[in-house]
Amino acid sequence: MEANQKPTIVFVHGLWADGSSWNAVIEPLQDAGYTVVSVQNPTTSFDDDVTATRRALARIEGPVVLVGHSWGGFVITEAGNDPRVKALVYVAAFAPDAGESLIDLLSKVPQNALGSHFDVADGFIKLTFEGVQQSFAGDLSEPEQRLIFATQTPASETVFGAKNTIQAWKDRPSFYIVARQDGAIPPDLERMMASHIGAKTIEIDSSHVPMISQPEEVLDVILEAAEIE
Repeated sequence: MEANQKPTIVFVHGLWADGSSWNAVIEPLQDAGYTVVSVQNPTTSFDDDVTATRRALARIEGPVVLVGHSWGGFVITEAGNDPRVKALVYVAAFAPDAGESLIDLLSKVPQNALGSHFDVADGFIKLTFEGVQQSFAGDLSEPEQRLIFATQTPASETVFGAKNTIQAWKDRPSFYIVARQDGAIPPDLERMMASHIGAKTIEIDSSHVPMISQPEEVLDVILEAAEIE
């Protein structure tokens, strides 16, 4: 990386969200002089989401810090082998090994109640409002919860069985934010995945969406990743 060249920060959202879920950290990064891209995953399939992220990376010149939330961790693990990517940041995110699916990872620890709040139709899943409140974003205000519920993108059921093939974390510095009050991904599973990939681990007292409820702490981790030479 050229001296003083700031990396582009690329965000990859999770299920039942969109690129705006990163808004609270995008503006301060831009104010600090970073170029930011927030990928809009269709969440129609694993391949579709990886393709969307790779398409975004292909338009960037220079180094990248790739940041994924929840399901987005699956995507950045697969797409993050791009030579532009210098570091990975997992925010309450899945960090799979070779051949692992969401179902495989979730089977490793006792489950939270998120699955009881699924609204399934035509092969796509949405969260009920109770699911947003109780498992997804319990530390947000009710207006914020209603906004998440209203703007969520339905997720294909197929993503739960898709298997990872690339482990970008094997040869890149990785950071992992554990959300201690997460009701979507069990915090013990987050700790297990962070340890397995050898990530620098930071724990935050937040729900599943720390980038919304605790943006300053998430921003600090992203900035630390951006400063790696």
